[in-house]
Amino acid sequence: MWLKSKSFRFLFVILSVLILLSIIYMASKISFIFSPLMMIFNILILPFMLAGFFYYLLRPLVNYFEKRNVNKMISIILIYCVLAAIAVVFFIIIWPLLQTQIANFAKSAPEFIKGFQVQINKMQGNRLISMFVSNNAELSTKLSDYLNQAITAASNYISNVFSIITSFVIVIATAPIILYYLLKESEHIPNSILHIIPRRYRQDGREVIGEIDAALSGFIVGRVIITCLLGVLLYIGFIIIGLPYSLLLAVIATVLNIIPYIGQFLGAIPCLIVAFIDAPSMVIWVIVVTVIAQQIESSLLSPHIYGKRLDIHPLTTIILLLVAGDIVGILGVILAIPAYMVVKIIVVRIYRLFLAEKFEELIE
Repeated sequence: MWLKSKSFRFLFVILSVLILLSIIYMASKISFIFSPLMMIFNILILPFMLAGFFYYLLRPLVNYFEKRNVNKMISIILIYCVLAAIAVVFFIIIWPLLQTQIANFAKSAPEFIKGFQVQINKMQGNRLISMFVSNNAELSTKLSDYLNQAITAASNYISNVFSIITSFVIVIATAPIILYYLLKESEHIPNSILHIIPRRYRQDGREVIGEIDAALSGFIVGRVIITCLLGVLLYIGFIIIGLPYSLLLAVIATVLNIIPYIGQFLGAIPCLIVAFIDAPSMVIWVIVVTVIAQQIESSLLSPHIYGKRLDIHPLTTIILLLVAGDIVGILGVILAIPAYMVVKIIVVRIYRLFLAEKFEELIE
């Protein structure tokens, strides 16, 4: 009887897996039916993503004003006015300098490639390096071609991104409205979700929503604060060592550093290339500045601001970023970690509720 029960459970699991695979296969064959839904999803994902991002950043401020007996609607309007003032200051003070550096960098791209090739040729004249490198001319040409392709690809990507942003004015128009209602109705959102959950599982659903909310809040707020502070440290360091295009390179490094673990390495690559073209000795100073800033971030800032909220193994993070980036692109890289955190919390709770006891019985 015991063997029959074991065999039945094993067959049930196998049959469930086969049914799931069959459903996925059939869905792939009728994917054209879901194309309108995907089109709607692609239109809505950007405004909702921006609204959710700023929701977790601004919610602590709204809660702070609410504790001071300030009406929630008034506090949200005040925060919007402050954000508008910050945006005006950015476009008056910072944007002209950044725009000038971007324009100068774009104009100097051919000179950068020539300068890069000159520095490579100088290094190849060194006896120690020439001992390890053969076909010096080929190496110099290949590296220059790679740099040219990288600059061209980056320029095309940036131009495409700007064209996409300018063509989707609806994103800029709808995101603040969505954000307003998220901040205003934040207390009622969990109850609206719980109504679709069966009554016997509502307590577990409430706990899952709380865990997801805490995980996303910790990840987004902590990552933004640390990244901005790191960007300020890099900019100050680049100014001190006299690195060309210091503001532009600091902004690029800051944006890329939002990506956990691998972002700091990606952000350092443009800085090292510009430093190498300016003078090989500048590379050492850029490495020193980057290492000092990273050490301050990891040793002093992260433990106090970030803590252990991102409980994901670095290898898992890298795999998620590579897979999501290949499938969805830059949007997948941005959403990979938050989506993984949400799915992990839900899957763990479902496992504890429905599958933990069954698997323990199967093992026994």
